[in-house]
Amino acid sequence: MRNLTSVLLVAAAMVIGASAQAMDVKEVDVSVSDVFVPGGFDTGSDVFVVESGVFPNGCYSWKEARVNHISDTMHEIRSVANVTQGMCIMVLVPFTKEVRLGQFSAGEHTLRFMNGDGTYLEKTLVVE
Repeated sequence: MRNLTSVLLVAAAMVIGASAQAMDVKEVDVSVSDVFVPGGFDTGSDVFVVESGVFPNGCYSWKEARVNHISDTMHEIRSVANVTQGMCIMVLVPFTKEVRLGQFSAGEHTLRFMNGDGTYLEKTLVVE
């Protein structure tokens, strides 16, 4: 009986260790494949866009978009995902997210969506 208890305790410790290891999460920049930029914004509007892309597997989950206002008319957006370390389904997972950018001044704005590999997708937004 004592040996069985020891074996069960060791097995439980291994499962707990594997679960803790599977819970390790890191942040990565992800690429977007397309961005929808609606029109009709004015200086009192909260500007937003809808971006979409594909996660490489089921370990990825959306975290946030980080907006860096380079100047009054140039804005960089980085899309960030959490990646859970461990076993995951190996299938492409599409995502679509609305990203709020804040209020912009009147004029033409350049939105640069930075990808994880240093490339970017650029869109133009006009605020009336």
